[in-house]
Amino acid sequence: MPSFEEVLTDIFDSQQPLVDARLARLSNLTSEQLNLFKKMWTGADSKRQYQIIHRLAQLSEENLEMDFDSIFGFCLYESDKKIRFEAVSGLEGTEDRRFVAPLIHLLKEDTAEEVRAAAAVILGNFALLAETGELPTKYGDDVYSALRDQLINKIESVEVRRHALEAIAVFSFPEVANFIDKSYSSNDIKLKASALYAMGRNCNPEWLPILIKELANSQAEIRYEAATACGELEEEEAVPYLINLLEDEDAEVQEAVIRALGKIGGQEAKESLEALLRHPEERVRQAAEAALQELFFWEEPLSFRF
Repeated sequence: MPSFEEVLTDIFDSQQPLVDARLARLSNLTSEQLNLFKKMWTGADSKRQYQIIHRLAQLSEENLEMDFDSIFGFCLYESDKKIRFEAVSGLEGTEDRRFVAPLIHLLKEDTAEEVRAAAAVILGNFALLAETGELPTKYGDDVYSALRDQLINKIESVEVRRHALEAIAVFSFPEVANFIDKSYSSNDIKLKASALYAMGRNCNPEWLPILIKELANSQAEIRYEAATACGELEEEEAVPYLINLLEDEDAEVQEAVIRALGKIGGQEAKESLEALLRHPEERVRQAAEAALQELFFWEEPLSFRF
């Protein structure tokens, strides 16, 4: 096996293809290894830097055992906005509270809209940890305040504000419901779609009448988010309305409905999903099978029906 220094030399050689097996050696770096990486990184051209961080972000999503957080944290301060974006995105699965402050700084101060929006997304994970009591109160308060500040920032872009709304939605504060309701009333379809997504993350069944209503919206994006949110609320009252969309003209809406039925469960949902196992389209059959697997798992977690 090549030494770590040899692996780094190969990774940073822009004339060589990036090999996943070698990039995997960058997982769980020691302090000494991280310092060697930083030294090599500083001497590399920006194109190669982007190629490396982009592929590391992909690998961390594909394999949850890979941990490149130390590299992502280092790259949060890069001058290239594309590299900062990939570094933020790579932190999708992290629960390390050390990243809360840097992410809040990026959300508030970064000059690139896409980086601020990505920071809001990752802070949404910390918001969930805070709401479930898995993050100390101080960090939770900081996350809430930062997301709230961007929501009420009138000069902030819709893209950032809608991701901040989706992130803050897990908090059970009354103010959050007001943010969701106000965004739902917006004429901006993206913001309205995010409000529906936020209703699902908010886990308050009082949103159900709105979601059921929006299942009949003429816009596929709205129907998709309404169906997804119904699945998050897991209220059986939504099942008949979801079943009406099982043959929706939009494939993504149709698959969102199938997933929602799998999350909600119950006899009516189960029978509808089982009927889809005979659907002429393989895509639909596969989605129905996956939904039934989830449904059966939660009904009988110790049995394996598929």
